[in-house]
Amino acid sequence: MLIIFDLDGTLINTIDDLGQACNHALSACGFPTHKIEDYPKLVGNGINRLIERALPEEHRNETTVLRLREYFVHYYDAHNCDLTHPYDGIPELLQALKAAGHTLAVASNKYEQATKALIDTYFPEIEWCAVLGQREGVPTKPDPTIVNEILATAGITDKSEVLYVGDSGVDMQTAINAGLDAVGVSWGCRSRQELESFTPLAVVDTCEEIFSLIQQ
Repeated sequence: MLIIFDLDGTLINTIDDLGQACNHALSACGFPTHKIEDYPKLVGNGINRLIERALPEEHRNETTVLRLREYFVHYYDAHNCDLTHPYDGIPELLQALKAAGHTLAVASNKYEQATKALIDTYFPEIEWCAVLGQREGVPTKPDPTIVNEILATAGITDKSEVLYVGDSGVDMQTAINAGLDAVGVSWGCRSRQELESFTPLAVVDTCEEIFSLIQQ
C-alpha cells in the first residue's frame, strides 16, 4: 500500500517555529505579532496564506504578503528545527510501515525546500517514494495535483491501495478531491470535529491505530 502523509501537524510538530518565523516577518515589516497559541488556526494552506491571515485585514494584498514571505523564508530556513520535533510514535510508525513493505510519501503545503530539509533532518533513515511541497505554478492542497504526482511516481492506478493521512480539513478535502481514503490524526492543528465533518475512514489518536488500520 502507498501511504501519503501530510507533514506539519501530522508527522512533525512545527507550529512553534512557524509562529516564530511569522512573528519575525510581521515585526520586521512593522505589523503586530500574534501569540504562538493562535497560530494553529492560521496554518494549513501554505506560507502565503499563513502570512495573509496573520496580517491586519487592510494589509492583506499580494505585494505585502510577498514582502513578508522573504523575511519569513530567510528566518525559517535558519530556525526551522529550533522547536520542531516528530510527534510521539511517528519514527517508529514509519519504520514499521517500511518493514511491512509499504510505500511512503509526503504531500505538504510547506514550500518544498523546507519540506525536503525537514524530512531529511528528522527521518533520514526512511526511503520515500516522493517528498513534495509547495512550488511556484503548482496549486496547493486541497487541489489534488501533488497527490496525483505522487501516484504517478509510485505507478499507482488502483486508488484502493492508497491511504492519505493528515491533520486538517484541508487534508481530508485533498483526499476527497484525489479520490482517496483518508485518516485524520487528532494530535495536529485542527479539531476532531473538523476532521470528522469530512467523514474520513477514521480519526485516530495514536500511531498504533494507523498501523492497525493499514494492516487489516
